[in-house]
Amino acid sequence: MQSLEPKTGSSYVPTAKKESLWSEIWKNRAVYTAISPFYIVFAIFGLFPIGFSLYLAFQKWDGIGEMTYNGLNNFSYLVTDPEFWQAVGNTFIIWIYSTVPMLFIALVIAFLLHAPFVKFKTFFRVGFFLPNVTSIVAVSIIFAALFSNNYGIFNYILNLFGIPMVQWLDTGWGIKTAIASMVIWRWAGYNAVIYLAGLQAIPQNLYEAAKIDGATGAQSFFRITIPLLRPVILFTVITSTIGGMQLFTEPQILLGNDGGVGGAGMTIVLYLYRESFINNYFGYGAAVGWGMFIIIALFSILNWKLVQGKSSN
Repeated sequence: MQSLEPKTGSSYVPTAKKESLWSEIWKNRAVYTAISPFYIVFAIFGLFPIGFSLYLAFQKWDGIGEMTYNGLNNFSYLVTDPEFWQAVGNTFIIWIYSTVPMLFIALVIAFLLHAPFVKFKTFFRVGFFLPNVTSIVAVSIIFAALFSNNYGIFNYILNLFGIPMVQWLDTGWGIKTAIASMVIWRWAGYNAVIYLAGLQAIPQNLYEAAKIDGATGAQSFFRITIPLLRPVILFTVITSTIGGMQLFTEPQILLGNDGGVGGAGMTIVLYLYRESFINNYFGYGAAVGWGMFIIIALFSILNWKLVQGKSSN
């Protein structure tokens, strides 16, 4: 009989008694018990809703009666639904209106807070971050007063200078501008704090060496600051994209469930909410949710490719 002893120079490893996965878990049961509450809560309120929404997307259900298998009808209707694509277009336009100026303003704020001549930096950091933790419902109510057609503060200021009043909430561009303004006001300070953390992580000796070599401030900004800050910029672009595609409270409080005049403020999530909880088309609402997931994923990948592609040049 051939010996089971390992041979010198051979890769053969003698078989040994190994504990099963379950015995390992049982041996470390105290550790797993300590961390189990998070996973239990995540499974109940995270994984289960995701799985159920995917199942529901193939059903026809009003939320009360029995579910009826609907096959791919919800998705086939989704791709031909003009209201859905209007909501997608509105969401992208509002994203452009808000995200591009918001990130630029955040970068300017971060540079000012990082400048050595600025005093009371902690006070300003807290002040710029406060809008992010303010109740979005309260913010929406305030902005509704600011952009009111007849008694809004902005129209009052225009009237002082003899400029005709603007029907902010009765025109498509006015509605999108009002929603984008809320997004900018709320998230500019948050992104500024993130940019500030990225700026503080850049070694100062790089700027000193560039100054000795005769580099101007603009050259240092574009050759040192932007390249080293690019991962942070990528993070803010991705998170802003995901947040911008999920706008709901701002248009819902400002305009109601129909998105205002001509549906100009109807975003994807507001459309999902209306179809699911107002019209009781829960199956179709779930399909809208998965359609939104695909759009966000593709758009995030596109942003990542664009920013990463520039960073590799």
